[in-house]
This record gives sequence, C-alpha cells and structure tokens, in this order.
Amino acid sequence: MTTTLTPTETVRAFMKAMEINDLAGAAAYVADNCEYTNIPLATTVYGPAGIAEVLGPFAAGISENEFQILREAAAGPIVFVERLDRHHFAHGWRELPVTGVFEITDEGKISAWRDYFDRRAMKS
Repeated sequence: MTTTLTPTETVRAFMKAMEINDLAGAAAYVADNCEYTNIPLATTVYGPAGIAEVLGPFAAGISENEFQILREAAAGPIVFVERLDRHHFAHGWRELPVTGVFEITDEGKISAWRDYFDRRAMKS
C-alpha cells in the first residue's frame, strides 16, 4: 500500500502524534522493523513497540510537549529535521535542540530514525 504523503509530510505527521504522546497514532507511520537509534544515549530498538519502550519512561513526567521544527531538508526518502523539543515538567519547561534523520520506505513508513543531541543540554 502506498501513501499520498511525501516523506517530509510523513515525518511531520509522526512528530505531531509524538508531540501529544500518541504512541499508537505515531506507530501508524512506523515500519514494523523500524530501527530507532538515540545516538547520544547509545540506544537502538526496533519497531513501534521498541520505540514506545524507550520513549514511554521519558514521557511519564511530562505534561505537555512542543516539537518545533526549525529547519528541514529532504533528499528523496531521507528527511533531516532540526527541531527544538520542549517538554513541560512539574518544575517548568525544558528545551533540547535535536536533529533527527528519518528514512522513509516506498510504502510511506519510517524505516529508520536517528536522533542526535548534546547530552549536556539535557541537564539545563
């Protein structure tokens, strides 16, 4: 089944679902064998269940998210997204600059997702 979304639109729709902690909705954009690598944390998991397993604990203390896409570029099925991830915790907002690289299949699913960020920025 092919999709009418471009690779960039697929990534944006995925990020919108992630922004509201809709892991089930986000999974609709992810291939069953998608490889997610959180580079600075040296975490690699596979598929929607693996992504939920890694990101679920991070979302536990967050009441609201904003994923601001600052810049994006696409070359065929590869999408680069520079973003500012904003998370609201009980003690206030935390911001984390992140660059994500996504690979989209011909079926319009994310087959690889890699996030890059500076771990030291997580502590601010």
